[in-house]
Formats: sequence, C-alpha cells, structure tokens
Amino acid sequence: MTRWFRALALALVAGLAPVTGVVAEPTHGIAMYGAPSLPPDFVSLPYADPEAPKGGTIVFGEAGSFDSLNPYILKGHAPSGMQSHVFETLMARNWDEPFGLYGLLAESIETPEDRSWVEFALRPEARFSDGSPVTVDDVIWSMQTMAEQGLPKYSNAWKKVAKVEKVGDRGVRFTFDAPDAELPLVIGLRPILKKADWDGVDFAASSLRVPVGSGAYTVGTFEPGRSITFVRNPDYWGRDLPINRGVNNFDAIRYEFYLDSGVMFQAFTAGQLSVYRETSAARWRTDYGFPAARDGEVVQEEIPNGRPSGMEGFVLNTRRPIFADWRVRDALLHAFDFEFINQTQTGGALPRRPSYFGNSRLAMGDGPAEGRVRALLEPFAADLTPDALDAYALPVSDGARNRGNLRIARAQLEAAGWTVRDGVLQNAEGVPFEFTVMLSSAQAGMLSAGQSEAVANIFAAALRPLGITMHVETVDAAQYNLRKNDYDYDVIVNAWNQSLSPGNEQMLYWGRDGARTPGSRNYAGVDSPAVEAMIDDMLATRDPAEFTAAVQALDRVLTTGRYVIPVWYADRALVAHKADLHHPAHIPVYGDWIGWLPEVWWQGD
Repeated sequence: MTRWFRALALALVAGLAPVTGVVAEPTHGIAMYGAPSLPPDFVSLPYADPEAPKGGTIVFGEAGSFDSLNPYILKGHAPSGMQSHVFETLMARNWDEPFGLYGLLAESIETPEDRSWVEFALRPEARFSDGSPVTVDDVIWSMQTMAEQGLPKYSNAWKKVAKVEKVGDRGVRFTFDAPDAELPLVIGLRPILKKADWDGVDFAASSLRVPVGSGAYTVGTFEPGRSITFVRNPDYWGRDLPINRGVNNFDAIRYEFYLDSGVMFQAFTAGQLSVYRETSAARWRTDYGFPAARDGEVVQEEIPNGRPSGMEGFVLNTRRPIFADWRVRDALLHAFDFEFINQTQTGGALPRRPSYFGNSRLAMGDGPAEGRVRALLEPFAADLTPDALDAYALPVSDGARNRGNLRIARAQLEAAGWTVRDGVLQNAEGVPFEFTVMLSSAQAGMLSAGQSEAVANIFAAALRPLGITMHVETVDAAQYNLRKNDYDYDVIVNAWNQSLSPGNEQMLYWGRDGARTPGSRNYAGVDSPAVEAMIDDMLATRDPAEFTAAVQALDRVLTTGRYVIPVWYADRALVAHKADLHHPAHIPVYGDWIGWLPEVWWQGD
C-alpha cells in the first residue's frame, strides 16, 4: 500500500483511542465535527425555497470542449454537468455548514464514535432513470470500479477500506483499516452508478455512450465538443425529499462550449447565455454597458462567500532541477511584481491570495508558528525552509519598479549557485536559466486564457534584467490536460479550491506519491514528509483544535515552500445573469457556485 493512499496511525499519539462500548445509531446526517446543523425533520436546505417555481431553461458557457460522457476516468474530458446533474451519491452536502451531509440515496448513516466503520441504509424508493432500483450491489460495484479504474482520487479512500459487507437487503457496511475521521463522509459522497449498465463496457475507456444515472436530470441532445443539454426527469424518484425541495427547478440545463473565455463573454452579451461568472474585476467595472445590461435585461450581482481563498498562480514544477532549490523559487516570487500586475489587470480591486487557506480561521497567519502548530512542525524543521517557523508574508513591491525585491532575487539566485555571464544567468556548468510557462487556450479560474498570457508576459519582462529567459507557450485544451496529467511542463497556471473542512483530497493535492505518479493534482511535485504528517494528523483527529492546528501547519509548510507564485482571489463572486433568473435571499457560506447555481435558482417574472 503506497503512502499516497495510507495515513499514519496517529490517533493514539493524539490521545484518540477508539471509544468502546458505544452503540452506533442510524441518523439522518453526519458532520465532520459535532452534530449536523440540520435536524432530522428539516424541511429544505436553508438556502433553497421550497415554493420555487419549476420550468424554463438555463444556459451556461464553458471554456474548452468535451469528448466523453464519463466524468470519473482519466481518459477524455467530460462535461462537468454529468457529475452534478446525472449521477447521485449516498449522501448530499449542505453548503451552508463546513462539512455536513444528509441522506440522498441512503435514508440513514450509522458510524461509531471512532468512525472505524460506516453503514448506509438505501432508500427503498431510490431508482435509476430507467426505473430500476438502486441496490447494494450497485453501491459496492461503483466503489470498487472507480477505485480500480477511475480517477486517482477514488483510490485514496478505498485503499483504507478493509472490508465491505451487505447488511440485509438495503444495508452496506464499510470497515476501515486506518484512522480517518473523514472516511465515512468521503464514502458517502462517492457517485453510485448502475452496475448492469456497464456490463460488457470498458469503464476506463473514453466514450460518448450515454450512461444511466439516478439524478434529477438525464442527458438530452448533445454535440460533442460544442453543447450538451440535461433534461429534468419527470419521474425522478427523489423530487420530494427534504434535501431536494426547492432544488432542480429548471426543465433543461444547457452548456455551450467555447474555445476561450473572450468568445464566451461575447456570447453572453449577445443573449446566447443565461449566466456569466466574471473573473476580471476590471471588466466588471467597464465592460457591462452592452445593450442588454443598459436595458435591464441583464443584472450584475456581487455574491459574498466565507470560504478559504484557495491557491491559484504560477506553479513551479519542482521535478525540474531548475526549480528544486527553494531559494530559486523565492527569487522568482520576489521578481513577480504582484502590485503592478494587479493594478494593470484588475485595477487593484482584488486581494492577493496570502496562503492556501487564507481568508479563514485555517490560515497560517503572518506571525511565527506558535503553540500546537510549532509543536507539530518542529520534528520536521530540518526538511523545511529556514524561515518556515518564523513570521512570513508574501513579498510586497516597493513601488519603484520592484527594485528592492529584484535585489533580493539576485542574492537568492547567487546563493543557489546561479551567476550572470554576458547578460545570461547560468549555473556552474554554464547551463542558462531558461524555462517555459505552458498555458491552455481554454484557461479557467481567476486568470482567463488571455489574462494568463498577459500576466506571463509581464513576468517574463521582469525576469530579463536577472538574465532569465522565460517563454510562454499556449496549447489547446486537450494537449494541455494530457501534459498536465503527465507533469510534462516547467510552469503552469493552476487553481486549487479549498474548503473549511479539508480532508483526503489534500493527499491528492500534495502527497509524496503524486510527486512521481501521474494523474494526481500534485502539479508542483511537492515531496515533503512534513506535509504528509500534517495531513495525516488532520485526518486522524476528531478534536477541532487539533484539526485547526494541523491545517494551519500544512498551510505554513506549503506557503513557505514557495511552490506557487500566487495571484489574486475574489472574496465575492461577480455574477451577471438574465433578469428573469432568481435565487433565495439566503446565500450559503460557500457562496456563489457549487450546489447553489443552478441548483436553487429558478426562472420567472
């Protein structure tokens, strides 16, 4: 069993010996810490309107293309709507609490205090779209197949499952072999597919075959790479569940695909799209004077959120020898004049991502490591950067063409063995400091394709006085995804979203196996025993204070490791939409997108 899929048994170290003699009871929901916020008799999600009208069509735009309808494998690229509209999970998430789940395909969940196992009871009325019942065999087959043939993230939890048992006609129990308080929730969020639908079909092969799901929508018409429509199933089995009241209100949800975000924005201004999520604060202020906006047919909303900043920026592939030395990465970080770039690209309207869990109680903060955070990290001090336990903050430009930071950059490069000869930065062997930033023509995130290129070009110009040559290469989405999965790049732009309850996905993002095994999201090649130990501690503990300290320590190791040169983030979403689209007044803590738009929106006067 590899380290990527195994957490250290730290529970006893943290004083968390399994509780004996405690009888588990079936319940309607589960939270990562404490009790779930919604009671057993809740009527609907707090951010949904049970009286919302049904009907209408909403049209989204997506950058890129699609050539598969299987979203759970490495091969091909499937529309994101396949996961959110067609397939379902045992439990469903309430996006108005850090991490709480409630029954969907399962009517109840049962787990002991130590969470050494979890048992789900399927709803007898649960059905796939073809009318066949959802069975325990479907659940077990889905879990095993995705772990063995699906995306790497599905193996992460499954390799901690020691045993799977049927319990009666509708029950299934998973027993774990490693302490991990999140595992019952992770298993509850695994998608359930119909086993018989895949008989004789290669699950791992990319295909446009329409699969059978149990969700509120089925696949309607589609044109590969261009558009796909999801049609609400009038016979959907779960429409009256409390978790679904006021949800899934549109008769049809269509996605149109575009080669780049610029073309997609023009389609929105022309009325071809219903919604546009703006990532440019500058364009939000200046480019919304088109006729539909002036006439009130399009409205602009700023939607607040309370989630962590996450991380997005220029990712330095430390598998490349040129970026292996932290001092080199620090030099590039100092050479990146964020204040100037932010002013040119957003008008200075957006804050910088201070760390991976910034804008939350999980952030490392600007001061030195103290208390439990320091105690967790001190055993790994020799493997950390020299300033990892000290007060640390990202460099700030001095406003004079970044001269002060460039001096620091030169000093760091010289300390790492790089010197300038004839205007070219070289190492002791005479190899010039030269690298390429690979961008996607369908770049998504706060940095669109065009903006990524503009920022990269400014960065390249800033590096020339240091004797560094930086190339910028833009490739199509298919080639980009292939090379990204194989770690075949020097630098890319990537975003990692974070939640208030990080868990097993952190091993996928930063685990040491991902530094060598293709297909993870460890794009920087992080290979740190301290990172893995902090993730292990975070996963093993049930103590909220210990959890917070472990995440703050993880945040500190990643941030001081200088793996990513961060850009800005939005502490609110900029959403423009047609005036006939509406949503409840209450906004969930995670805010603006996942589980909210289009789920609880509706169309009306």
